Amino acid sequence: MHQYKGKLIVHTGSMFSGKTSSLEKDVKRFAIAGYNVVAFKPSVDTRYSDPEIVTHDNTTLQAVLVDNINDIIEFINENKPNVIAIDEVQFLGGEIQNIVNSINRLLEKDITVIVAGLDMDFTGHAFEIVKELMPIADYLYKHHAVCVKCGTDGWVSHRKTKDRERVVIGASKEYEPLCRSCFIEEKAIEDAIVNKNQVSFDQLDNIKE
Repeated sequence: MHQYKGKLIVHTGSMFSGKTSSLEKDVKRFAIAGYNVVAFKPSVDTRYSDPEIVTHDNTTLQAVLVDNINDIIEFINENKPNVIAIDEVQFLGGEIQNIVNSINRLLEKDITVIVAGLDMDFTGHAFEIVKELMPIADYLYKHHAVCVKCGTDGWVSHRKTKDRERVVIGASKEYEPLCRSCFIEEKAIEDAIVNKNQVSFDQLDNIKE
C-alpha cells in the first residue's frame, strides 16, 4: 500500500451510506500492511461507545476521542503514526482553514489521512470542512444510502424530528436517507405545514386585536 503514502482519502455521502464502514476497512487494511494507524473520533459524537467508532451495522473500531484538530496534531507529534483516520470529520472542532492547513502539513510529512464525513446537513447545505477537503483529496468516494421512500440512491440525510439546530446527533430515529426528488417532496410538505400553522397564528393574533 506504499502508493497511498501521504495521500488524502475522503469518504463522504449521506447517513447510512457506508462512509464509516469504508473508513474502518481502510484502517484495518493499513494495519494489516504493517502501518502504525490511529483513528480519531470527535467527542461531540456521543451516539455509541466513547472510545470506539461504531458503524450502523455495529462493527467497531478503537478510536481516540478529540475535541479539535489541535488535539489530533498533539497526539501525532507524541505518537508518530504513519496513517490517521478521522470519522465524522464534520463535527471536528477548530477553524475550517486551520483544519485544512493542518491536514495538508500532515500529507507533506507523508502521513496518510483518511476522513469520513457527511457532505451535507439535513437541509441539503454543504458541511464546510468536507466541501474544502473534497477537491484536494487524492481519493474521493461518494457513498450512497438507499432512499427509504423510493429505493433509489440516497442523496441527503433527512431529519424526521422538528429540531432546527444544524447539528443534532442521532441515528435512524432522527434521520432517514432520501433521494433528491423525495427530499424535495418531503420539504414541500413540511413547508406547507409550517406555513399553515403560521397562518393560523396570524389569524389568532388578528382576533386578539
